[in-house]
Amino acid sequence: MNSLRARSTAARSSAPRSSVSRSAAPALAASPDLRWIHDGLRHRATVWPDVAFEQEVAPGCWERAEPSEAALASAALGVGAARWRRYLEYVPAAQGEFLQRFEFCRMPALAVIVHCPGLFETLVETPALTAFLAAHQGLRGGHHSGWSEIEAVYERGGVFGLLQWLGLPASRQTLAILRNIADPDLPRRLLEPLRSALWEPEVIWALSHELALTDEQLAKACHALAA
Repeated sequence: MNSLRARSTAARSSAPRSSVSRSAAPALAASPDLRWIHDGLRHRATVWPDVAFEQEVAPGCWERAEPSEAALASAALGVGAARWRRYLEYVPAAQGEFLQRFEFCRMPALAVIVHCPGLFETLVETPALTAFLAAHQGLRGGHHSGWSEIEAVYERGGVFGLLQWLGLPASRQTLAILRNIADPDLPRRLLEPLRSALWEPEVIWALSHELALTDEQLAKACHALAA
């Protein structure tokens, strides 16, 4: 009898403690959502095509919440390459290829194409415009994002109306310079100085004669103007 009880006890101790906990881990691992933490709060972008930006308000309870510019930027550290690969499996090829052009600004780029789908073809032609759109609230000032206004401006004035709305010179030279930027993953700290510099004729002239503009060349043009 004692040996029978011992075998029964051993069998119970070797059995899974909780079938719920064992099934929860694979379910979480299989989720294609992008999740990260900013200022102690958990954020996520849900799977394509119904992409929503949400914030965890209680354990396991998510509500729609527009992430701030800083929160979107922090996803560069919180979302790894493996998670992005998993997520992009659900994204159409054209949008996926576009997002892969970005590294540090990939989450802001996702926010732009989700909120402003009507601009996608223009952004493919001028991907550097994406960084300015992602940072529009900080560049324009104010306490609220203007995603709906962006598409309305674009419908009325096209890409030149959009340049003007962003505070950039609404000219073909500006558009040509933005299209010649080699890496659209522009640092946030460069956007405002570059916007100011592009109003100067000598900067426009210098940058328009470069075929592939790097961050260093853009920063040099901004610093030369400041000096």
